[in-house]
Amino acid sequence: MERIETRGLVLYNRNFREDDKLVKIFTEKAGKRMFFVKHASKSKLVVSIQPMTYADFIVKINEDGLSYIEDFHQVQAFKQINQDIFRLSYATYVLALADACLQDKVYDPALFAFLVKTLDLMEAGLDYEVLTNIFEIQLLGRFGVSLNFHECAICHRVGLPFDFSYRYAGLLCPQHYHQDERRLHLDPNVPYLIERFQAISFDELETISLKEEMKQKLRLFIDQIYEEYVGIHLKSKKFIDDLSSWGQIMKPRETGEEK
Repeated sequence: MERIETRGLVLYNRNFREDDKLVKIFTEKAGKRMFFVKHASKSKLVVSIQPMTYADFIVKINEDGLSYIEDFHQVQAFKQINQDIFRLSYATYVLALADACLQDKVYDPALFAFLVKTLDLMEAGLDYEVLTNIFEIQLLGRFGVSLNFHECAICHRVGLPFDFSYRYAGLLCPQHYHQDERRLHLDPNVPYLIERFQAISFDELETISLKEEMKQKLRLFIDQIYEEYVGIHLKSKKFIDDLSSWGQIMKPRETGEEK
């Protein structure tokens, strides 16, 4: 087995036998790996193997089976995320998406960095819904989905109030709306924002702000894209969908809001 030191993000853990655990960690240097931790509750590793824990790990990588954690340091636990059920729910979904889009043992430091940065921004209090939308859009390519949100699929004109067509797997400009009677009739700001999300930088993430109505429109359209082109159904996403119906009672009231 190869011994390496790598940054890693714990995706999840699960019980194995009486007090052992299997821990899925997305490592920067060796991709996603499953690690075996014996007597987990009594192990010095216990604080480092909780879901959504970021740390520097010293590990032994086994290409033919389970790998092992030797030691760790510099643990980050995303405390603000874990104290807020809304942020935690969206962060958990982001982790599950990263897990779903990448095969185990595949080296992908760019995705690793993007995932960690997204969680860092959620931890810092940025809009977790918008961050999740951006993450979803930028992960489409890793699911083998390539959609052009820049120009009309027929005439290639840009900068117009576009709508989306499943028939053409892309945008239609007003001159070609008639080409698809079943076009989605989107708010033109939706495809405009999706195009921005495809290439938005980390600096821009820190300044973006959207109204609730627009976030709902984005959520609906991105859900439709994932259903049509990706086809995965994650438990963490269903929890988010359910949270939208009952979670409002848990949100703090705005200052001055009537009781």
